[in-house]
Amino acid sequence: MFRMTSRATIAALVATFALTTSLAAQQTVLPLWPHGAPEPAQTTDPEKDVTKDSDAFINGHRTARLTNVTNPTMTVYQPAADKNTRTAALVFPGGGYVRLAWTGEGVDTCDWLTSVGITCLLVKYRVPEQGHYPANFADLEDAQQAMRLARSHAGDWNIDPAHIGVVGFSAGANLAVLLSTHPDDHHVETTSAARDIPGIASQPSGGIKLTGTSDARPNFAIIVYPAYLIADDQPAIDPVYTPNQFTPPTFLIQAEDDKNYHRNAPIYFQALAEAKVPSELHMYSTGGHGFGIHPPKAPEEHWTRLADAWLRSINMLPPYTQQRAQQPNPHNLPSTPAGIPCTTPSPVAPSNQPTQPGRPNPTTPTAGPMDNPCFQQNPM
Repeated sequence: MFRMTSRATIAALVATFALTTSLAAQQTVLPLWPHGAPEPAQTTDPEKDVTKDSDAFINGHRTARLTNVTNPTMTVYQPAADKNTRTAALVFPGGGYVRLAWTGEGVDTCDWLTSVGITCLLVKYRVPEQGHYPANFADLEDAQQAMRLARSHAGDWNIDPAHIGVVGFSAGANLAVLLSTHPDDHHVETTSAARDIPGIASQPSGGIKLTGTSDARPNFAIIVYPAYLIADDQPAIDPVYTPNQFTPPTFLIQAEDDKNYHRNAPIYFQALAEAKVPSELHMYSTGGHGFGIHPPKAPEEHWTRLADAWLRSINMLPPYTQQRAQQPNPHNLPSTPAGIPCTTPSPVAPSNQPTQPGRPNPTTPTAGPMDNPCFQQNPM
């Protein structure tokens, strides 16, 4: 009996592994440049994981760190069909433009996004790259192309082309800001990769336009512990990253003890305010740099809940709906403490102020899951 049970268990494990492998294989992976990248590769070494035992954990675990990426791709992670909100986000992991923190800032981010009904588009952009835009166009070109591909496949992936944002970490946050300020850069048109740009052939002038599938503008940006936004350690934004008419509503998060980059988020926030771009900044006293999505037992452990509420406030996610407290909590939102009744928040007094783009409607409650445990996500 014991031997039969063991064999059955082993068979079940093998079947489970095969199913998991099959599901993973079903993820769509698109090359950004099917006919070759716009510029020559800066390395001939093969792509590899350079993770070391001494590397810091992200989200409480070791993360793969990829380098020598010369054939950039975009991997599509879709939420369950009954949870799909038709919103999507490109994800740019960090790594100093030398490597990509693929698991801790990439795959883990997709786990969060898909859990709230957002299609995650994980971008493996070219690294290592010497220099930044405008001296080097490579990573901006990859970011632009990923956004254009997302819009060109919106129907295939059941996403709204007007609800595609970007999430970036560290150097990836720098790239997200760059895409937020320079979606109209035309350099790629001068390269042999222009034929891979979606929609360019259908434009009357034959060139890139900020319309249709060739539009690379993000509809929102989540900027996590950004780097390289300040010019030469000056107390002002590098002019390259100055917000403009293309810059979408932006959510920023950083730690005060981020030794080298702690001023990046607040200075960019100030620049956004001066440009009248709707934005929200969260600074934590501790956390350092590279804490990821869910740093266990840290003050910023649940920052994604703040981002979730913000996305709902700018209408990129559906609003929270009040439900009975005893119902199952499928999204791991805070539960009602034992013995404390679940109450309904008081309505906000009507306001004569008009609704502002990218801002919550002042006539409706904006309480999120952290404010009232009675509120849970709307089951799609």
